[in-house]
Amino acid sequence: MEPKFKRFELLKKYSILFLITSFCLRVIYFIWSFSEADLSIFSILRTLFTGAFFDIGVLSFLLLPITTYLLLFPKKYNGKIIDRIVIYGGFFVLTIILTFSFFAEITFWEEFKRRFNFIAVDYLIYTYEVIQNINESYPLPLLIAGVLVISLTVWFFFKKRNYFDTTFHGDTTFNNRIYVFLINAAFLIFFGLVVTNKAAEWSENRYNNEISKAGIYSFFSAFRNNELSFTEFYNTENNEKAFSRVRSELHTINTHYISSGDHIAREINEAVGAERKKNVILICVESLSADVIGAYGNRENLTPNIDSIIKKSTWFSNMYATGTRTVRGMEALTLSYPPTPGRSIVKRKHNENLYNIGTVFNDKGYRNTFFYGGDGYFDNMDYFFSHNGFNIVDKSRGFINLASFPTTREVITDAETSFENAWGVCDEDLFNKILTTTDLYTSENDKPFFHFVMTTSNHRPYTYPEGKIKIKSGTGRKGAVSYTDYAIGDFFRKAATKSWYANTVFIIVADHCASSAGKWELDIANYHIPAIIFDPEKANSIEVNTLCSQIDLVPTLFGLLNWKYESKFYGNDVINNPRTERAFVGNYRKLGYLTPTNLMVLRDQKSHQFYRWSKDENQLEPIADNKEVLSKTIAFYQTADYLFHHHNFELKE
Repeated sequence: MEPKFKRFELLKKYSILFLITSFCLRVIYFIWSFSEADLSIFSILRTLFTGAFFDIGVLSFLLLPITTYLLLFPKKYNGKIIDRIVIYGGFFVLTIILTFSFFAEITFWEEFKRRFNFIAVDYLIYTYEVIQNINESYPLPLLIAGVLVISLTVWFFFKKRNYFDTTFHGDTTFNNRIYVFLINAAFLIFFGLVVTNKAAEWSENRYNNEISKAGIYSFFSAFRNNELSFTEFYNTENNEKAFSRVRSELHTINTHYISSGDHIAREINEAVGAERKKNVILICVESLSADVIGAYGNRENLTPNIDSIIKKSTWFSNMYATGTRTVRGMEALTLSYPPTPGRSIVKRKHNENLYNIGTVFNDKGYRNTFFYGGDGYFDNMDYFFSHNGFNIVDKSRGFINLASFPTTREVITDAETSFENAWGVCDEDLFNKILTTTDLYTSENDKPFFHFVMTTSNHRPYTYPEGKIKIKSGTGRKGAVSYTDYAIGDFFRKAATKSWYANTVFIIVADHCASSAGKWELDIANYHIPAIIFDPEKANSIEVNTLCSQIDLVPTLFGLLNWKYESKFYGNDVINNPRTERAFVGNYRKLGYLTPTNLMVLRDQKSHQFYRWSKDENQLEPIADNKEVLSKTIAFYQTADYLFHHHNFELKE
């Protein structure tokens, strides 16, 4: 390197080491996949050159903090104590990170025969399971020691070769430093905005494509677009057969399919009387497990208001959430759709203009509004609801441009806020906003309304206004549950004084349970949620003990309202026309089909497991496979994935 760039000597040598190590890793993968990869000269060379291209992209991200530091650090302090601490320490930490990442890539390849993807991203979420798995599968102390030894060896090698001293004493001008910085920044922008991970998928041979990729680059690509390909990772069957089975499962005596093919669109008319155009307020309560509700067996009296409402409502004692996150609950309730692998549709690209419950309400002349106590920018909620026919009311913190919404957006003001924490306003403030907004709606016209309400108070840090309940704020989930119940009771007492109350149906349902962890791969007890439909004009208690899922709740409401409508939903009316009892439960990687006695779990890597399920004991016992249940499970999840990715679930203009 020319003397004028000596300050970058360490950066240069480290970049060469990284590229050589990455090249060697690809050679290892070729040897590992010798019988599967395309080993023609052209394919080998293209794989290696493509890989080097992506390695440069990784370097552009890794080196930016270094080139920024070298640009901004005052030249007169080169080699001083602070400079030595930063460069020695930073080099050692970066070496540890990269060494660990190479080890992690090798173990990941051993199991999945591919570079990092969403499964690796998922490992960041399920840390307990991952750490336990690593601890039981590998000699963890030896691996940690190996990473440290390799990192120290590299450090001492660079020290002995005087790369550090050259960097400390390098006399590089500001113009030359900014020159290197701008080149680094240009590469970073190019790889960050132009190059996608799919550019590495040039071959018909999957192994060559995977070897062409760079692990770190693939990881962050998966982090941004974290969903799993169903057809690549899960058991599949003939698509026509799958749709035929699903249409048969969803068919009722009052169902008329619009046409055959790759869809489930149908007309439903479960009416037992005249249609009722009731207002509807659906309250989706954060993390409300069934086991905290008195009617579901809890004896701590945490929810006296909800229990009181249950005594005059239709309530579902055997309903299960489809997932373990708020956006999964929203997806299930709004789309009436089984969970698909990876992230929720609420957070995915191309989730606009989907057929959803708001579509049906809109067709019936309703005004749809999504209410949220926090900033709906979080988890893409505002974008999803506003691009699927809902007006927005939330506590904006200014993250997005209000004018960018295709529907109206109103903000909960500071004057309307009595208490707020990291997640948003307290549930009382949210419900008070609903009351005032509803009064305004009904004063403007006679158009019926549908509100989808998402609460926040039953969430860590479990803080809420003092003096409302006996449990002190911030002391735990029981207090948050009790406060949420108090806020719901207060809302119903105030709503009862309104002119629109008698003509309104209220739904209370959880988004998911408080915890999803358990001893089983899908711990069914931690999917059991409360669900209530309260109609003030029909205030009598009816328990529905049919095993069902979140996706069945609103179709059941439509049946109670005697509605005839077009449906693309997977949910059933479990009161007027109960079909086979079943529920869909899953997490990011595992998809379950639950019946009163069994659970079929589809796993990635095209594997599955069939269990005997005991609800009373919360036990899953592995049993012999059942091809009929497996075929049915595959059909539901495969067609759901197909409909979304082929845009068949979208509204047609």
